[in-house]
Amino acid sequence: MKSKKGLNEKFISFLDQIDDSHKNDKLNLNDKVLIIDGLNTFIRSFSVNPAINEDGVHIGGIAGFLKSIRYTLSVIKPTRCIIVFDGKDGSKRRRKIYPEYKAQRKIKKRLNRNVDWGTAPANEEESMKLQLGRLVEYLEYLPLTIVSVDGIEADDTMAYVSKQFLSESKIVLMSTDKDFLQLVDDRVQVWSPTKKKFYGKETIKEEFEIESKNFLMYRVLTGDSSDNIPGIRGAGTKTLQKRLPILFEDKELSIDDLFKYISSSDDKTKLMQNISNNRDMLELNHKLMQLKDVDISGRAKESIQNICVAPIQKLLKPKFMKMLLEDTINMNIKNPQLWLKDTFNVLNSFAINKEDSNEGQ
Repeated sequence: MKSKKGLNEKFISFLDQIDDSHKNDKLNLNDKVLIIDGLNTFIRSFSVNPAINEDGVHIGGIAGFLKSIRYTLSVIKPTRCIIVFDGKDGSKRRRKIYPEYKAQRKIKKRLNRNVDWGTAPANEEESMKLQLGRLVEYLEYLPLTIVSVDGIEADDTMAYVSKQFLSESKIVLMSTDKDFLQLVDDRVQVWSPTKKKFYGKETIKEEFEIESKNFLMYRVLTGDSSDNIPGIRGAGTKTLQKRLPILFEDKELSIDDLFKYISSSDDKTKLMQNISNNRDMLELNHKLMQLKDVDISGRAKESIQNICVAPIQKLLKPKFMKMLLEDTINMNIKNPQLWLKDTFNVLNSFAINKEDSNEGQ
């Protein structure tokens, strides 16, 4: 299979395992679900893809995003693809309990369908907003599910869908955000598009020398600089292995378990004292970082469910092609007609034509 070239053996094994489990069955919509961290993918594309259109306008965020999902879809071949974006004021809940949450991030980025693409961007921030708004218009013509719920971060939505709402599905989460590694189990996996690497339980253990079930506690102790969440001073992997071997055992560790271990230990090193003196900080970190049982309202869960159970629109090829021509982005995608057919053929088979006409066929 050409699209599997260069992938690690464990990833290929996982994909083959999914294929084999349904070899004699008719596939259903939610059998193999790819859930994409939309903003994470867009920002990466915007930052590294220098593509410009015929008018000299940077369109790397859009072109890079489309190419990224094309590659991922060709490798994973899901029966369904869900793209999740932060909702308006998505970080509000975490900022309420920790005002410094993501405070170091200068540019606010969220899903915005009301930006005028025809306006020339004045700066990088404006260009990012314009491209993100335009990208969503492209995505709405593809056989995908787009989820963005006000007051909810994409992380929480992805966690809720993968661990609770689609609790019987095989899930692949696409993101470079390490927070998602805490969700990995026999059913949920993480795909890093930058490393072209698949993270299952064994891969996490090999790279981080820790069981996936304790990856959250590991992050609680070490912190997350990308979200401005501090960790315990001196809490590196090697030091934790030496001083806190309980963290690396095949048993899920809670905050209470951690402090019971410390209180009964004769180890009075600086690290152990730092942990012992910072229980409040660690409990706060846990509230901010945990995704296994997301703290979102029943109304938010209902909104997510309603979006996910709604019929999926079939590929609207003429409208998508019209946008490519309007934005002169087609020059950055070789043979866009074939690209659309090959990329979205499987997803399109589970979609319906919501429009009365047959223009999307």
